[in-house]
Amino acid sequence: MRAIQDPSLPHLVWLHPAMTEPPRPPSLTDLPFFRGADAAALERLSAAARWRTVEPGQVVVDEDEPSTDIFFVATGAVRVQLRAASGREVLLNEFGAGEFFGELSAIDGAPRAANVSAIARSRLCIIPAQAFLDFVFTTPTACHALLRTLAAKLRLQTERTLEREALPVRLRLFSELLRLSRPRAGAPTERVVSPPPPHHELAARIGARREVVSRELSDMTREGWLARDRRAIRILRVMEMQALVAAELRAPAA
Repeated sequence: MRAIQDPSLPHLVWLHPAMTEPPRPPSLTDLPFFRGADAAALERLSAAARWRTVEPGQVVVDEDEPSTDIFFVATGAVRVQLRAASGREVLLNEFGAGEFFGELSAIDGAPRAANVSAIARSRLCIIPAQAFLDFVFTTPTACHALLRTLAAKLRLQTERTLEREALPVRLRLFSELLRLSRPRAGAPTERVVSPPPPHHELAARIGARREVVSRELSDMTREGWLARDRRAIRILRVMEMQALVAAELRAPAA
């Protein structure tokens, strides 16, 4: 509402509904991957794209699904995971605003390798594989961005595979908490994970059982590695954690 004074009766003020601009339709230029691309190429790609909103817990794609679209996250976040027949889950990755997933099936045409579900209300841009590949093949900056992203994902999976094979649960927890954390304001020697992930989620991230993770977190808190409450996990001994993980992973000199 906005106030408008009556010119003939200055002592009166009328309330009128405020006029708002209609929401702007979503655009590929809202996504970092497409910024700076040729306008004509973006126009052709936009004609093939469609937009979808998903709610928390909603499945976006399922493992072995024969679809090949690529998905860009405009807002929100999604989680990529595998589920064994026993019910055990392995959390592979999470993608937030500006990131994308589904590029492997778009490239090779094979069924989906994992399940992807929303973990927050999310707005997704969905692009058919062929339209996306045509754009990438004719846009060097996009091709380079795709290659960089694939390289980063491969490095992360390689790092996590080594950790699962080489590190005990405690050091795997150290590494994952450091990966999830951000600097803590006002405490330059500390980092913080907020909100704190549930124990079963941490277990799925590092390939451990939930009860083992719960026990380790309690021990780590008692020993002064962490401070925990319902809002956050504070990492108190950051450099010591980093040094222990690095020492365990570093190959001994020949």
